[in-house]
Amino acid sequence: MEKIIHRSKDRGYANHSWLESYHSFSFASYYDSQKMGFGLLRVINDDLISPARGFATHPHENMEIVTIPLKGALKHKDSVGNEAVINYGDVQAMSAGTGVTHSEVNNSTKEKVELLQIWILPEKYNIKPRYHQLTFASEGRKNQFQRIVSPLDSQEEGVLINQQAYFSLIDLDAQKSVKYLLNNSKSGLYVFVIVGEVTIADEKLNSRDAIGLSVLSEIEILANSFTQLLLIEVPMD
Repeated sequence: MEKIIHRSKDRGYANHSWLESYHSFSFASYYDSQKMGFGLLRVINDDLISPARGFATHPHENMEIVTIPLKGALKHKDSVGNEAVINYGDVQAMSAGTGVTHSEVNNSTKEKVELLQIWILPEKYNIKPRYHQLTFASEGRKNQFQRIVSPLDSQEEGVLINQQAYFSLIDLDAQKSVKYLLNNSKSGLYVFVIVGEVTIADEKLNSRDAIGLSVLSEIEILANSFTQLLLIEVPMD
């Protein structure tokens, strides 16, 4: 097994007055040659957006973009004709493919919205843009893995993306231990701690820390306190 550790304090940071963003990997003005991604996982941005503010219409192409609100709601509108509000409990996936423009704005005029946005390189390039959004009940991830993202060509649960990647959420009670089995032993697993304290591969991780694991088929996870995790299984090349 191979592993890399990304501590919360070592992430990139940008403050645009209306947006605070922490970057797990090189993004925009933040550059670290050792943090260009994990396999085909390219971006994890941990964003906090002011009330009624957001990203004006901007373009993407050939990227799989997954948005997970952690608090509040985000208003989405794109050039393909999709218009929706993404609430806490929802997961949105967009395959940018041949090209799409979209805007994302905090749906509240009073409270900030907190979200994770993840970018993954696609399996097939120049596909027709695609949008998918689902709601997931929190009960479905209590001490068990809740699949929220799956490959487009699979019969798995979750929103579908154009890549052989699997996302799962789990809420673990203190001292609870679980084992994650990879769908493909050639893939890697990136575990992002949303809140809590956990031990993985003999490493203790706290809120917003992360660990990338490769050359493995399974891994045991022990929660030292109540912990919420996002697991991203992704091809390594």
